[in-house]
Amino acid sequence: MFARKLLGLAAGAALALSLGFAPARAEVSEIRISKGYGVLYLPLFVMQEKKFLEAQAAKAGLGDVKVTWLTLDGGNVINDAMIAGSLDIAGTGAPGFLALWSKGRGSPKTEVIGVSGMSATALDLNVNKPEIKSLADFTPKDKIAIPGIKTSLAAVVLQMAVAKQFGPENYTKLDSSTVGLPHPEAVAALLSGKTEIVGHFASPPFTNVERADPKVRTILKASQIFGNITLDVVFALKRFTEANPKTTQAFLAALDEACDFITTNKAETAEIFARASKVKVSPQEVAQILEDPDSKFSATPHGIMEFVTFMNRAGIMKTKPATWQELFIPALRDRAGS
Repeated sequence: MFARKLLGLAAGAALALSLGFAPARAEVSEIRISKGYGVLYLPLFVMQEKKFLEAQAAKAGLGDVKVTWLTLDGGNVINDAMIAGSLDIAGTGAPGFLALWSKGRGSPKTEVIGVSGMSATALDLNVNKPEIKSLADFTPKDKIAIPGIKTSLAAVVLQMAVAKQFGPENYTKLDSSTVGLPHPEAVAALLSGKTEIVGHFASPPFTNVERADPKVRTILKASQIFGNITLDVVFALKRFTEANPKTTQAFLAALDEACDFITTNKAETAEIFARASKVKVSPQEVAQILEDPDSKFSATPHGIMEFVTFMNRAGIMKTKPATWQELFIPALRDRAGS
């Protein structure tokens, strides 16, 4: 009799699972988020300081969610951490995300999805060598520091700029000149003038710190070539967003809140970043960056398909989405992005 009851219970449980009546699983009680060093990550700096995510999670009925912040620089490092399971949500350059999206498409273990857009700022190539006045002047001995080779934001934007100047078929012309180096170390190398690093392709505040030295000049501004396209986005493993829909929605709401805060509280925002920055920068200098027309912060992505078109032609993205909406969570798809 007892055995029959157990069998009956097992059969009932199996039926419930097959009909979609499986017990609801709780969402994560801790969320691990990474950000980088520059102003491109400003919404995440603000979110951390103001604890917007904790408040949005509580508002969504998720209780006391612990938020752990990491600092990771370079698309390759971020991608490895995500796949290894030590990271839940990450801010990164749009190209790094797109490469991982294409590579993992259809794989339950590695498929990623965009959670939001994040930012656009100036992206400038600074040099310390007087002879270099354009991309055509780099010799094989001249090295350009970027946070990650091949798929980082700076790496792909540099390839896009090279393609514009030398033709699409020559987009890798300066690849051999690039060196992977975290931004703070690249600043030190460029300002020292004692290494093979003669160029640094970066965003504020690093470029601003470098230009304070009279030996450093800007020879290329990405915004003059491509306009104000979204440079940094936020992404996660698709299975994480599907298993934690309320957490994902709370993050998006918190990022929207952080972007609004930046717009309406620039002085406090500047103080937040100046305190947390790995590069010595004053609130006044950050405030100037925020007034730059190139500095825009929004969860709605813009111009992502320009990256897609280039990366698909270059073979970096084997799979090309038909629209930008395919790349992001459903909650973003009704927004006026591109």
